[in-house]
Amino acid sequence: MMREVAEEIKEEFSKAGVDIPVDEIEEKLRILVDKYYVPLDEAKRSVANSLAKKYGVAKVVGVSETLEKIADIDAPKKWVNLKGKVVQIWKSESDVISQVGLIGDESGFVRFVKWKSADLPDLEEEKCYLLKNVVTDYWQGQYSIKLNRNSEIIPLEEDIEVASQEVVKEGAIVSVQQGSGLIKRCPMCKRVIVKGICNEHGKVEGVYDLRIKAVIDDGKSPQDILFNKEITEELTGISIEQAKEWVREYLDPSVVQSEIAKKILGRYFVVKGSIVGQYLLVESFERLGGVKEEDVREALQKAEEMLS
Repeated sequence: MMREVAEEIKEEFSKAGVDIPVDEIEEKLRILVDKYYVPLDEAKRSVANSLAKKYGVAKVVGVSETLEKIADIDAPKKWVNLKGKVVQIWKSESDVISQVGLIGDESGFVRFVKWKSADLPDLEEEKCYLLKNVVTDYWQGQYSIKLNRNSEIIPLEEDIEVASQEVVKEGAIVSVQQGSGLIKRCPMCKRVIVKGICNEHGKVEGVYDLRIKAVIDDGKSPQDILFNKEITEELTGISIEQAKEWVREYLDPSVVQSEIAKKILGRYFVVKGSIVGQYLLVESFERLGGVKEEDVREALQKAEEMLS
């Protein structure tokens, strides 16, 4: 099998007028597959790209210029090109992963992983990109894509409209998480800042914002939910000015989170919104009546267990 792949690569380069010994190609393949346990398809692409650079061949073997819709990704270990907007970037805890996030197009969303060894530029939230030569994977029951040293990131000026996937969840709020209440954001990238420091832009004068990060539980599965400023004010009756006044009075930002928890913890709601990463971004809500005392106690017990 290895020999056959080496001969396929040799044939492609021969078409470009470059004669490469098949033994040289096979040796490179074996090093990647046998020593580093790289899948054969990925090894083929890596060797082909490496030889293309070495011999000055513009067209890389096996690279398709066809754009794939995210919803059409239906198998792992496929090389694809796609265009999309980065909707979320998560902090990576791995030493070998540079970035992890979510990118979407009009057909859907897919998780992406960028390896540090790829030496590629970072992607930014709300920016659009053409991603070339990325590899599909299957991760926790869903497809994902990986960006490696053979991939290419091309920033786009166009704005790509991402899919809207409305989700409805009914249940009790069982947790109001840390990071809820009055926060400050970087005025340039809108990321949450800590002690006046933005990870991207350093020391900045933050802009106040109000949000709720919570967990709603329907008795079957909990779901992380996120309320923006407008929905938070509507839900709790707490304005951003009131929140700032409390912080000035008590010299403790956590007072806002505590006041929010008093108003929603253990209460029942129907929330509607779209799933982005781990969160359901709430776009509308409906209060449900008939909260029983024992239900509130059970919800509070769940919250304590989650925080312990």
